[in-house]
Amino acid sequence: MNPFRYAQAADAATAVSALRGDRGMRYIAGGTNILDLMKDDVERPPLLVDINAIGLREIRASDDAVELGALARMADVARHPAVRDNFTAVAMALDETASPQLRNMGTIGGNVLQRTRCAYFRDPATPCNKRRPGSGCAAIGGVNRTHAILGTSDRCIATHASDLAVALIAFDATLHIVSVDAAREVPIRSFYRLPQDAPNVENVLAPGELIASVELRHGAVPMRSTYLKVRDRAQYEFALASAAVALVVESGIIRDARIALGGVGTIPWLAPEASAILVGSQPSRALFERAAAAAVAGAHGYGQNDFKIVLAQRTLVRALESVAGA
Repeated sequence: MNPFRYAQAADAATAVSALRGDRGMRYIAGGTNILDLMKDDVERPPLLVDINAIGLREIRASDDAVELGALARMADVARHPAVRDNFTAVAMALDETASPQLRNMGTIGGNVLQRTRCAYFRDPATPCNKRRPGSGCAAIGGVNRTHAILGTSDRCIATHASDLAVALIAFDATLHIVSVDAAREVPIRSFYRLPQDAPNVENVLAPGELIASVELRHGAVPMRSTYLKVRDRAQYEFALASAAVALVVESGIIRDARIALGGVGTIPWLAPEASAILVGSQPSRALFERAAAAAVAGAHGYGQNDFKIVLAQRTLVRALESVAGA
């Protein structure tokens, strides 16, 4: 590990001022991502700023929303009654993440911002446009069984690793972002950037900005939801394919539907076309299969990961059947 300086921020204003003053610095809260990257020699921050003392750990529930502080621990959010009752898929996604030890340390903001688990990204000896722009993508034509089939480019096919972000996108969560000068709200569906020509730019967070909280709002009618994760082993493994599904079914008709996929996209993958197919129809396996086909329209395999096109569809159908009871 390279030498670095360590400092503690007493409040959010101090934290964002430090980031604006030193572009190479990084925040540390749970440390479940940044420390791994430093050990792999992928990240070399000259300064780590500890933000655990700045607050932002509250989970606030109201009649129409739940607001998750960015530094709330994943395990605490997963256990919160307002999350489990109203946003079940979020709680399930958190329960399926990593291990109990990491969920006790990992934060909501850190998980949303976590970087890819692509082996080439984490190996400085190999080409990676996300780590070193212009060097190439070793996964294209290389070992790519776990890589993305949606949202890829000729520059990058790395899969976004977060389970939580998939569920948050399905519920159309909003990120509250602060800086020294201002605050803004960003729908999470607009937060992540596709790799395209600049895989190293992963989201719309500007220098000097900090995620303060994540807001989930209730609809007029409660939605039943689930998160289904398919992986190589039962615990401590990233998704090969996952699906976050939320439905409103009234009088045997689907009135509202939200679908997002994980494990298959370069970003958490929202599937509005699939959701549109469901609305106004009676739940059935045939309907769900049509929606699943629409969800992966445009998917492109790279050899070893071709199976994900079928796996993603089957995962989504199972999730829909679970929620709709069809």
